Amino acid sequence: MMENQESSSLNKYWYIIQRRWMPGLGIFFPIFLISLVSSSLKKPSYQADGKLQFQRTNTISTLTGVGTEVGKLESVAQDNKTNPLNTEAEVIRSFPIIQKTIARLNLKDSKGGVLKTREFIKRLTVKDVKGTDVLQVSYNDINPEASADVVNTLMTAYLEHNIAYHRSAIASARKFLEKQAPSAELVVRKAEAAFREFKEKNKIVSLQEEATKSVEILNQLQAQIGDIKSKIADMSAQSQSMRSRLGMSSEQALTMTTLSQSDGVQELTKQLQQLDLELVTKREVFLDSHPEIIKLESKVNGLKNLLKNQVGQVSGNEQIKGNTNLQIGELKQQLSGELVRLESQRLGLASQLATLSGLETTYRQRLNNLPRLEQQQRELERKVQASQLTYSLLLQKLQESRIAENQNLGNAQIISQAETPDEPISSPTVNYLSAGLLGLLASMATMYLLESRDKYIKTIDEAKEFMELTLLGVIPSFSKPKSSIFLRSNDDIEPFHPRIVVRDNPRSPSSEAFRMLRANLKYISADKELKVIVVTSSVPQEGKSTVAANLAMAIAQMERRVLLVDGDLHRPVQHQIWDLPNNEGLSNAIVGQSDLRNAIAQVMDNLYVLPSGLVPPSPASLLDSKRMATLIDSFRDNFDCVILDTPSLSVGADAASLGQMADGVLFVIRPGVADIVNAGFAKDLLEKSGQNVLGQVVNGIIPKNEPYSNFYFNSEEYYPQDSVGRVSVEDLGVRN
Repeated sequence: MMENQESSSLNKYWYIIQRRWMPGLGIFFPIFLISLVSSSLKKPSYQADGKLQFQRTNTISTLTGVGTEVGKLESVAQDNKTNPLNTEAEVIRSFPIIQKTIARLNLKDSKGGVLKTREFIKRLTVKDVKGTDVLQVSYNDINPEASADVVNTLMTAYLEHNIAYHRSAIASARKFLEKQAPSAELVVRKAEAAFREFKEKNKIVSLQEEATKSVEILNQLQAQIGDIKSKIADMSAQSQSMRSRLGMSSEQALTMTTLSQSDGVQELTKQLQQLDLELVTKREVFLDSHPEIIKLESKVNGLKNLLKNQVGQVSGNEQIKGNTNLQIGELKQQLSGELVRLESQRLGLASQLATLSGLETTYRQRLNNLPRLEQQQRELERKVQASQLTYSLLLQKLQESRIAENQNLGNAQIISQAETPDEPISSPTVNYLSAGLLGLLASMATMYLLESRDKYIKTIDEAKEFMELTLLGVIPSFSKPKSSIFLRSNDDIEPFHPRIVVRDNPRSPSSEAFRMLRANLKYISADKELKVIVVTSSVPQEGKSTVAANLAMAIAQMERRVLLVDGDLHRPVQHQIWDLPNNEGLSNAIVGQSDLRNAIAQVMDNLYVLPSGLVPPSPASLLDSKRMATLIDSFRDNFDCVILDTPSLSVGADAASLGQMADGVLFVIRPGVADIVNAGFAKDLLEKSGQNVLGQVVNGIIPKNEPYSNFYFNSEEYYPQDSVGRVSVEDLGVRN
């Protein structure tokens, strides 16, 4: 399918060339000669070539390990097909490098002025050598030495630019690093200070070791606390037993033990006992009022007061009951001493227990705070490490940038200096080919312009494609085409003269074409008989009257009564075709001035012709009248077929009016006569007026002008007197 379309397009272009070869040839030779003379008058041009090689990475950077990414040859585009050498080629063609080259060589133009940059670029060619990392730099000039100097100077200027560009990029990076280094150092100091303050504030040396040691100490404290608690419990039990045996509390036992061990208290106690004993003895002799008794009582009271004071001093002002015996036995004294010792030990252990419990609480709180402290320490350590790493990296890159700044970081080198060319780039063969190509392009442009400005329908296929109507017949031209190896254009088509070829030359291909048209009309009206047919066209001179006359003759030969009516009241021709008088006809019959029996003439068996009659001042009003509709009805009743020859649609609306009264409209179109504008107008008029368009007849074709259609005429077997033949129903594209 695609091959057929390509072949069709090639045939179309070939036949355009055949139609327009003369104007194209008329343009080709002048352009060819002018171009040839112009190229021969020009001074010969010389081309010098130089080559630049590019490295993917810089050799010095690779060896030193410093600045390896600087000057790396790669593309910034995401497309893998992008060649970075194209970027370098554009840099070579940039204005600064070109202007530097022009200034160094003091290049001048033809007028003696400084050579313009754009003119320089026109002479310059920079392209990559396929499959390599090499750029070829070429320059054209009429002076061979100048062309070589330009290429060498341009490549040198580019290398200088290349090195300066990379060094400037490194210098910018170095300045940036120098500016960022103090800030990075300050960040490091702040991070380290914060970390140090954290450790000092929380008294941290090593959290991991502290956690391990604290766990050990806590375990030891818990063991000691347990041991002390068991000892305290044991001592408490012993103290309780001794208190029960002594009948006093531990405080009382301590006090009594203290008093028993006090010499003063014991001496006073003995004196008091002696006085009490003496007082008892005296009372047995004396009365209570006796001075001796009173004196003894006074001494007893004094001793008691003195003993009380002494006891208070020894016992620490602790209240002692008056009847308490301050003299205890040795056993009680031992028990009291033991009770005091146990109580003293218990108090010591209780104090030690409180101390150990406090230490345990302190260590436990510290252990509970250790995870939080570790998290804070890790955060501070990360900040310190990050800041130190950043600062170290900046210092490293700063040092590298200082080293790289002094390196030769260019990624290109000259591998081939331009040499002075010996021969010009142009040759006679090239001049002839260039002139021929220019002439050919001008010739093709001319043919294309003429073809695009030609608005006429030129072939059968163009008529089918544009009108979009069923093709019912193809009528070849009655005259023979001129002998020529090239086809004639549609502008050379001769005027169409009315002829009755079906009668005068029944064995001709044209007669056969009309008979084929008759058969096709029969096929398309198989379900409904077509009795009244209107024949019209888009513009005059398309041969519609001749088609109507020959079609009527072809139908009459089938022994059917046919009436041919000349409905063209503008420029009637049917009376001329049949050599009939035109003093009476259709116009006279419509207005009632003559009888149809007198106006209708029989020209052959079964064929009758009704001329137009006198041309009225308003043909449209006559044809679009009830009288005309009545006449057509009477024609339909008295004849087997009625063919109405009407004026072209561009002349008037007569055909559209008559088409409403007929059974169908047959549209005649002639290539080379019908243009797109009028044909389009006719098409729109037929569509909008609701006509029953039966199809179209392509008339007056020249077979050799049909480039790639299926319509051919070659009938030597059937028509020895002619060199053309007939077209089949299938070729006409008729629908049953």
